[in-house]
Amino acid sequence: MRERKDSEPAITTGAPVGVVGAGTMGIGVAQCFAEAGYPVVVVDPDPAALGSGPARLRAGVRMAGLLRRPSSPSAGAEAGAGTGAAAGTRTGTTTGTTKGVGGGRPAPSSPFPEERVVWSEKLSDLAPALFVVECAREQVPIKEEILRQLDQVCGPDTVFASCTSCIPITRLGSFTGRPDRVIGTHFMNPAPLKDAVEVIRAPRTSEQTVRRTVDLLAELGKRALVVRDAPGFVTNRVLMLTLNEAATVLGEGTADAETVDRIFQDCFGHPMGPLRTADLIGLDTVLDSLEVLREFTGDERFRPCALLARHVAEGSVGRKSGRGFYEYPKQRQHPEHHLVSRGGASHG
Repeated sequence: MRERKDSEPAITTGAPVGVVGAGTMGIGVAQCFAEAGYPVVVVDPDPAALGSGPARLRAGVRMAGLLRRPSSPSAGAEAGAGTGAAAGTRTGTTTGTTKGVGGGRPAPSSPFPEERVVWSEKLSDLAPALFVVECAREQVPIKEEILRQLDQVCGPDTVFASCTSCIPITRLGSFTGRPDRVIGTHFMNPAPLKDAVEVIRAPRTSEQTVRRTVDLLAELGKRALVVRDAPGFVTNRVLMLTLNEAATVLGEGTADAETVDRIFQDCFGHPMGPLRTADLIGLDTVLDSLEVLREFTGDERFRPCALLARHVAEGSVGRKSGRGFYEYPKQRQHPEHHLVSRGGASHG
């Protein structure tokens, strides 16, 4: 274990933050930080992802500006309270800012937040960062390699926050010499338009790390909902079973995709049905998440159903491929206005 300081530097808006992964979630998280005034370094070894990153970020900034609703006088000023899942854990704790452009988000200090983002293929460029969000694919070996390298590159005070949707934070922390500095920050998709983040505290995550993370999210205008570590946490432990079962009833012919989704929307009041939600997440990501849950829980309920596995094998993985449980013409592969503006149901 590395030697720690009695007091750690605050993660102010002048301090650089890092994002590993230039996929949909990585771009969204980078946008959140950049809009709040933080310099951001996005690292991805894929030249194609880096090459398209700036354009995708600009598109995200434009889209968010169109879809955000005006702030009410009390927007973002609420602080949740309650009994935490563990001693010292706070749930729904953060307070947002009232000067935001919508949903409690802080107003950008420049009309061009994308100018605060630097793109790189090298993890070594994250050395100055005090907070790094890992947004790599949901596979343990990939995350292990990244975290081991980050542990060597970054200073001892740097917090590693994983955007994992299912892998226990305890497991991820074990890949570093600083498990007390490893925490889960499960942003939902689209990250810039979601007001809350599921924060996962492992048994060895320090109170100081939790506090720094909660405070930093508050600077982004987001509420932290803190939960204990477990496979899938709260969100995906419940959601992935729902998505898998929705695909199962579709595959069995109980109802067509539109009817399955309309039942959830019209009967339960969900803004988006489970099959469109799965398409928006990406069926490959859903499949990976189910396999991780099955591995870490030993529960066969998480075995991906045949229809889901077949879609992924065929490359029909949802919106990003143009086809999943639904077909998406090219001009509609971006989040639809009415879905996102109502809060959506999408997920990281």
